[in-house]
Amino acid sequence: MADRRRINGPIGATTPPVYEAVPKRPAAKQQPAMRKIFLKTGVTPSASGSAYLELENPNQTSPQKTSLKLACTVHGPRALPRSAPFSPHIILTTHVKYAPFATRKRHGYLRDSSERDLGVHLETALRGAIIADRWPKSGVDIIVTIIEGDQDRDAPHNEDDQGWDMMNVLSGCITVASAAIADAGIDCVDTVAGGVAALVSRDDAAQPVIVVDPVVAENQKIHAACCVAYLPTRDEVTNVWFKGQLPGADILLYNKMVEKSLIACRSANRVVIQGLNETVKNVQNTT
Repeated sequence: MADRRRINGPIGATTPPVYEAVPKRPAAKQQPAMRKIFLKTGVTPSASGSAYLELENPNQTSPQKTSLKLACTVHGPRALPRSAPFSPHIILTTHVKYAPFATRKRHGYLRDSSERDLGVHLETALRGAIIADRWPKSGVDIIVTIIEGDQDRDAPHNEDDQGWDMMNVLSGCITVASAAIADAGIDCVDTVAGGVAALVSRDDAAQPVIVVDPVVAENQKIHAACCVAYLPTRDEVTNVWFKGQLPGADILLYNKMVEKSLIACRSANRVVIQGLNETVKNVQNTT
């Protein structure tokens, strides 16, 4: 009599199942135009978490050429004032500010419209990564200081090309803020990273091409640019900022720009993971 309390095995011999191996997708090749990223966490001991990011200068013979240097500090999580209404999730506040000497055009002490736009996009990108319901009635302040903007200081000031460097600045702000949040010990579903792709023309006779991590000073004209905030492990996009105009409003060209931006996001995320691993090893060695 069969035992009904357990699942009996087959009576005769069986053949183990054979699963078809799914071929892995070829990894996207990193374009040589992508600049190297330097990232270090724990640069501000007084803050809950901090990070510093710097992009490699593409022209080593001229130190005055374009570069990007960012510093981020995270303060919190901390309790909200008693007068504040109850919030079941954490209140995220982002503040992006150019240093007065960061770009060719000197910035004042009060935030202008471009800095407020960067703060709004940064908050949207980070909100999708932080597990907000683990910190009820709490607040966290994320402050990003742009020490040097992504502009060529030797080039004359041109009103037509203003704003393209903001795409690279936002990408760096997302990456450095993600590292600072992880350094502060705030729970996140994944590390978010930023990446940029642009449709550029080298000269008047050349056809527009899509490049990853574009350098504004090296291209004669930029038709459109796309900045993406991406969670690599979850394969989710938390923010997309597109600027410019595509020829013929080609949706396929738009999709290619987003795909190229994801390549830059994955490259930046590897730098974030490596920087956090080095921080953990240093803490373990000191203890």
